[in-house]
Amino acid sequence: MKDKETSWGNVASWYDELLEKKDGTYQKEVILPNLLRLLDPQKNEVILDIACGQGFFSRALADKGVKAIGSDIAKELINIAKENSSKSISFHVASADALTFCPDNSVDKAIIILALQNIENFNGTIREAYRTLKPKGKFYIVLNHPAFRIPKNSSWQWDETARTQYRRIDSYMSDIKERIEMNPGTLQTHEKRFTISFHRPLQTYFKGLNKAGFLVGRFEEWISHKKSNPGPRSVAEDKIRKEIPIFAIIEAVKN
Repeated sequence: MKDKETSWGNVASWYDELLEKKDGTYQKEVILPNLLRLLDPQKNEVILDIACGQGFFSRALADKGVKAIGSDIAKELINIAKENSSKSISFHVASADALTFCPDNSVDKAIIILALQNIENFNGTIREAYRTLKPKGKFYIVLNHPAFRIPKNSSWQWDETARTQYRRIDSYMSDIKERIEMNPGTLQTHEKRFTISFHRPLQTYFKGLNKAGFLVGRFEEWISHKKSNPGPRSVAEDKIRKEIPIFAIIEAVKN
């Protein structure tokens, strides 16, 4: 595949540092333990990590004894993944909708973590996952929850009269394409970089999976693990965190 500059490739080092060195991230505290619980990885299973970034989840799977395969369109992220991983993990530079390195019906499970929402050709990506999976293989999609985390169209708000925090949703059913700053708060040490994020209502994901031939076997919603610092709004903030999920996972089975 011809090298291509990507938004995530431009912030590869920043993203690697965020996932590997920062404590308390959603990836470490919420997504990984729940993902491993659902995946129930078995020794010698072949698991494909689509849009794997710098290999954080691929390495966690390899530690469980599976044969992990990772792919990402950003060569910079794949280079970091190779540097930080054992040679038992196979990494490839590839677009999520063109996994040409992976044979038909060759993997037991496939995952795509917080990436399908950044991919324009999401139907093509779903079809590629279907192609690579063995019959009855499972595909796991983790998303920023489409009902509550809508780029530039959802936000936390405070009701001063009721003394409660709530989630404001300004749009849901419409497909949305937004330019999003990738590394906020790091302007002093990094040039600002942006990516494109796509909001789609949940029914779009379910319809796309069904059209590709998948059956949805499970759907879960995950809440934040974080707690507010003591303050006048902390009780209300912690309460609403338990009520509003921030991530959703869809488990789909190849029919």
